[in-house]
Amino acid sequence: MSLETNNKPESATEPAVVMEVWSDIACPWCYIGKRRFAAALEQFEHRDRVRVVWRSYQLAPETPVGARASELEALARHKGLPADQIRQMFAHVASTAAADGLTMDFDTVIAANTFDAHRLVHLAGDRSEDVMEALFRAHFTDGRVVDDRDELVAIAAEIGLDATAIRAALETDAAAEQVRGDIEEARLLGVTGVPFFAANRAIGISGAQPVEVFVQLLEQAYAQSGAIAVLGDDAGSCADDSCAV
Repeated sequence: MSLETNNKPESATEPAVVMEVWSDIACPWCYIGKRRFAAALEQFEHRDRVRVVWRSYQLAPETPVGARASELEALARHKGLPADQIRQMFAHVASTAAADGLTMDFDTVIAANTFDAHRLVHLAGDRSEDVMEALFRAHFTDGRVVDDRDELVAIAAEIGLDATAIRAALETDAAAEQVRGDIEEARLLGVTGVPFFAANRAIGISGAQPVEVFVQLLEQAYAQSGAIAVLGDDAGSCADDSCAV
């Protein structure tokens, strides 16, 4: 297979809206935000003129690869919070996710360094959205270890990507610069938490906003361009070292 990054249009028709989405596989609000944005896109009259570009972001780049600590254990160690308080946080997020049709089983979530997972998203080219969905489901629903390369290859194969080509690419530094570039772009744009949605680099939304706010973003971006303006009230999001719940 030919491995491509997800930075270029796949269609000859120039999109009216380029929606760049910075997110991290380890961020539950990013999964929720992805689902809500998808619902908004389905409602948007001009959805065929929208191109979505998935951008990388790491909330905890210092997470050791292969540590395989539970999410509860990792948060307790990192934040110094009691286990009961963390379980309450998990329950709130899981309940919110369930209302959007998502299953999050925090009892099985394994803390992971997501750098290679982000590389996989870039390597998937025009299948990047499918890979994002599969990675979120693997991490939050199925308890799979998303910093294990064997697991990443298996996830890629399950959605129809060439396992041999993916494994070979992951064994090199392929797409590493794209991941780092996305993270640096987020810094330059002033992004401090994810998910972050930027429409035509003109209008931005932070957090897992309600569906109607995403519809408003799409409509406004389609109609105009200009300096970045932030829409929506505070919504669930993850900052560099924590998730707001």
